[in-house]
Amino acid sequence: MMATIAMNDPFAQVPALGPERPVVWPARTHRKLANGLEIVLVESHTIPKFTGELYFRSGNASAVAQAPALAEITATVVRTGTEERSSRQIEEDLRRIGADIGTSAGADTSAIGFNGLVEFSLDLLKLVAELAQRASFRENEFERERRQMIEGLRIARTTPSFLANERMCRVLFGAHPYAIIAATESQVKEYRLAQLAEFYRAHYRPGNAVLIAVGDFAAPQMMEQIDRIFGSWKPAEVPGVPAVSLPRLRGRHVHLVHLAESVQTQVLVANHAITRKHPDWLRLALANSIYGGAFNSRLIMNIREQKGYTYSPRSSVHALRQYGYFTVNAAVRNDVVAATLTEIFYELDRMRSLAVAEDELSDARTYMSGVFSLGLATQDGLASQLSNVYLYDLPEDYVETLRQRVRALTAADVLAAARAYFDSANAQIIIVGDRRQIADQVGLFGQITEYDAEPN
Repeated sequence: MMATIAMNDPFAQVPALGPERPVVWPARTHRKLANGLEIVLVESHTIPKFTGELYFRSGNASAVAQAPALAEITATVVRTGTEERSSRQIEEDLRRIGADIGTSAGADTSAIGFNGLVEFSLDLLKLVAELAQRASFRENEFERERRQMIEGLRIARTTPSFLANERMCRVLFGAHPYAIIAATESQVKEYRLAQLAEFYRAHYRPGNAVLIAVGDFAAPQMMEQIDRIFGSWKPAEVPGVPAVSLPRLRGRHVHLVHLAESVQTQVLVANHAITRKHPDWLRLALANSIYGGAFNSRLIMNIREQKGYTYSPRSSVHALRQYGYFTVNAAVRNDVVAATLTEIFYELDRMRSLAVAEDELSDARTYMSGVFSLGLATQDGLASQLSNVYLYDLPEDYVETLRQRVRALTAADVLAAARAYFDSANAQIIIVGDRRQIADQVGLFGQITEYDAEPN
């Protein structure tokens, strides 16, 4: 017999949420060196470490005219040696001072990230400066990284989520450099070491960079170190990314990437949206949280909890420097592709038609504010939030005022954002799976264009 819980059982009562605790913001130092290098320092004395990132406002979009994904492999090879140190010497020096360095590149940025003990900050910053100014580009390191990149691409081209994102970017961005997120194997084989060095010399420049550091240091002393180490870095003009107009997408269209024998189907629905600088950004972010961005969102409650179509559906808003976009993702069984798309559009249209109830709105505001606050709890998280301010040219007090602005959002704000940016009528539907099992289902939602696992 099932036991019942007594109404007076204290464990049966869910306590009310307490008031949101205020955030005590550490002082921020913001300065630009004579050579144009932007410096942002934040003191955080919780642990005797510091974390930083040297960002360059150039990524794969800046290099498309030379070669697809060139910034990505350039960043990887930068990490492998300098004029003063070999790859092995870099690893030994990092172990000696208990530090770590990583490099990366995306559509809009390239970066050298670092963290370590503050007592060795001078040694670590000197190594970062060497990588930024005097990377060696040795042939053997380049060939090794090229082989690894090719192996990674071979794996990626069997991965439904990668294939869906690649096709989506080509559909949404057309002739814009953002359309190309990865090279093909043949394109990587055509890379030349001189191309990497040329991109590095053109884009790894102080006037194109911002150095953000958070940690257990005194800002005046840290600024003095940075000025001494990076102040002699020679400035130069940096080529920009052309502002190419996006294709005008009218009506729903299905883009089917055939992946033979696939046991499930990757569903991706996408449309153009806005950048972080747009005044509607927070309204859209909150609408997305209610629709499919939070764990208790409508999409998850519908197609995961109620119908069991998929384990982890998700919607997201993505901001690049020039453009933004909105996506809905789900990996589902082959037999429920049409049913999944039906529910995705049902929930989109419900968001566009009816204002959210006050309790749902309040929960979403609390969730969005809470997730943001959790992201500030570490040095890495605080540095990441600040990077949005300086890479996307947001107001100086953007981070400090975000929770206040989220709490001020209303149901009318959410409804207006959903109607403007959940473009259900013109959504592009990207499907990756076995055409024999899903073509009849997806054909119900629009004209089909078919592709293979290469970008053809």
